[in-house]
Amino acid sequence: MPEIKPECSQASGPQKIFSWPYHRYMSMYRHSLEDPESFWATEARKLNWAQQWEKVLEWQPPYARWFVGGKINASYQCLDRHVKTWRRSKVAIYWEGENGETRTLSYSTLFREVNQCADVLLKLGVKKGDIVALYLPMITELPVFMLACARIGAVHTVVFSGLSAQSLGDRVNDCKAKVVVTADGGYRRGKIFKLKQTADITVNSCPSVEKILVVKRTGEDVPMVEGRDYWYSDLIDEDVHYVAPEAFEATHPLYILYTSGTTGKPKGVVHSTGGYLVFNHSTFKWIFDIREDSVFWCTADIGWVTGHSYAVYGPLSHGAAIVLYEGSPDYPTIDRWWDIIEKYSVNIFYTSPTAIRMFMKYGEEYPARHNLSSLELLASVGEPISAEAWCWYYKHIGQEKCPIVDTWWQTETGGFMIAPSPGIEPMPLKPGSATLPLPGIDVAILDAEGNELGTNQKGYLVIKKPWPGMLMDIYGDSELYKKNYWSRFKGVYYPGDYAMRDEDGYFWLYGRADEVLKVAGHRIGTAEIESSVAELDEVTEAAVASRPDEVKGEAIVLFISLKTGYKPSDDLKKAIVGHIRKNIGPIAAPDEIYFVQSLPKTRSGKIMRRVLKAVASNQGLGDLSTIEDQESVTEVKKAYEALKGCTRD
Repeated sequence: MPEIKPECSQASGPQKIFSWPYHRYMSMYRHSLEDPESFWATEARKLNWAQQWEKVLEWQPPYARWFVGGKINASYQCLDRHVKTWRRSKVAIYWEGENGETRTLSYSTLFREVNQCADVLLKLGVKKGDIVALYLPMITELPVFMLACARIGAVHTVVFSGLSAQSLGDRVNDCKAKVVVTADGGYRRGKIFKLKQTADITVNSCPSVEKILVVKRTGEDVPMVEGRDYWYSDLIDEDVHYVAPEAFEATHPLYILYTSGTTGKPKGVVHSTGGYLVFNHSTFKWIFDIREDSVFWCTADIGWVTGHSYAVYGPLSHGAAIVLYEGSPDYPTIDRWWDIIEKYSVNIFYTSPTAIRMFMKYGEEYPARHNLSSLELLASVGEPISAEAWCWYYKHIGQEKCPIVDTWWQTETGGFMIAPSPGIEPMPLKPGSATLPLPGIDVAILDAEGNELGTNQKGYLVIKKPWPGMLMDIYGDSELYKKNYWSRFKGVYYPGDYAMRDEDGYFWLYGRADEVLKVAGHRIGTAEIESSVAELDEVTEAAVASRPDEVKGEAIVLFISLKTGYKPSDDLKKAIVGHIRKNIGPIAAPDEIYFVQSLPKTRSGKIMRRVLKAVASNQGLGDLSTIEDQESVTEVKKAYEALKGCTRD
């Protein structure tokens, strides 16, 4: 890994940090676009296939089927092929609980636990194609259940443990999950959150659920329904050491992961087995330059796609040693993360700009207390990283010796799309730029009419060719899949982000072009929040906007129109926040709430959220020619100036 020493103290925009030719990357990239089937076949042969594919790609726009006729097992890729080598005694997972508990699992131990888990699922009647919902904290049982599902062909859907009963229920009902796996509770900032209690509320309205498996984590006494609820530990057969992994079609679904959309209903993104594994195995190596002695830590919760791809399937398919941490980054002390890096001699650290900005507020004294010399590479995910945050990260965490890999991708892409690739070849870095597309990713920037733009022009990012990690479909809603991703621009995939390409061909991402907010790295649909608020008796209408936030990226601002007879009050604000927390989760709670008589709308009745966002962000209002009632804008501005809303606390 080359040493780099950027002058970050002056960083305020695009600038080169170091530069030399990068011929290997360019050669790979050209090959991947000129002969993509040959390129991806070569990458696929790095995995263990039970049956060779007949066709690399079957492309019937907008559907791609990769490695058609091939058979493979994800659990085998992450475990069996390692335990047949010296890696059986290598560390697979260093687990750190928020309360100080620790576990270290070798690949042989992880292999045994996954096989025992697969045996439990089979005994409960789970079979190929059944869907298992995993509602667990960040404990070792979460990747164990994921790999056990993959071993027997069950499809897992992981639900972030911070989501509410209603959000869990929406997802379980949509995919008709047969089994829900949860825990008696989990730890968060010193408190126990009651997952089993939430699951009980959910299952009462989920007719598809036949069984609830409960993992013991906190020792809380929880009610158990006879014939439906089972303690996981009671069903484990210690004599079971092996459940044969069945080879499944490359196009067999590996998992469904729900992501917020603009319709008010989370959409289930379906990923395949073969194409997804190939793409993640390749991109993990290209980006992180993993070695046999590397210790890798991705701080993302496994409930999000970053945790799926780069805390579980990517690193374990390479036989890497990973760190999993259960709790909050700044609890019980502000320097908890830096202590973990020092404790486990982490080499590669992957986190979000939100976390970086939070630690910037605390100051450099906290990382300075720890020996972070083991770090060799830093990475960023979730949203564009500012030059200021990039340079703080580089200087105070990387100690001016670690390249920073800024990655752009999304739940639907399955893996990295645009990022520096030191595992292929070191390349110049620019603070705030995701640099270049990875091999196989044919990227363009278009204007609103679909014309390709030149350098230094902002527009809509699109992907012109299929890639192995792409989503197969939206679960149960193929029309939504076509509409969301393929209808905006004919023949190309539209991820919904603004971007610009500079004179060096580097890409700069500017966030969502649609009505999805990114709060602390999490995507939250405005319609999902608005739908929840509209359930309240007092509310006539609600609209969500956002404003820039130094720590979270975007802060949620809620504008509400009340029914006749109801008056604004602090108590009502608290009730609204509480309702959102209960029905969606704390991450969706608004930072500010403003009451207005009417919301600015177009003549067709569409709420002009860009106007609300402009008001909340103190920006220019732009063209108001299509607005129905100019007075509504004046009222919104007055409400914002007169009040400062309520905070999430």
